[in-house]
Amino acid sequence: MKMVIAVVSNDDANRVQKGLVKERIFATRLSTKGGFLREGNATFLIGINDEKVPEVLDIIEKYSKTRSKIVPNAIVNEFGSFSTLPIEVSVGGATVFILNVDQFIKL
Repeated sequence: MKMVIAVVSNDDANRVQKGLVKERIFATRLSTKGGFLREGNATFLIGINDEKVPEVLDIIEKYSKTRSKIVPNAIVNEFGSFSTLPIEVSVGGATVFILNVDQFIKL
């Protein structure tokens, strides 16, 4: 038994959830917020048998896409002046953790 924890961009979360439901994979969805860009995410908690983990990963990969985004970058130079120069960063996709589960009980 495994616990799959997948942090997915809000832009992709509905598609991931629909893909999981379509394949009858039950998940708990939590609203979370990232630290770097401070944007909303969805974190999925999925308890699954070991042999189904590749299927879960395929669904997450299929519906989670990375994309580029321009964000302000605050810079203070040696004279104390403050400016924001935009930088391009990669956003989206998914961060997935797979943990061993000693015991799973559904009441």
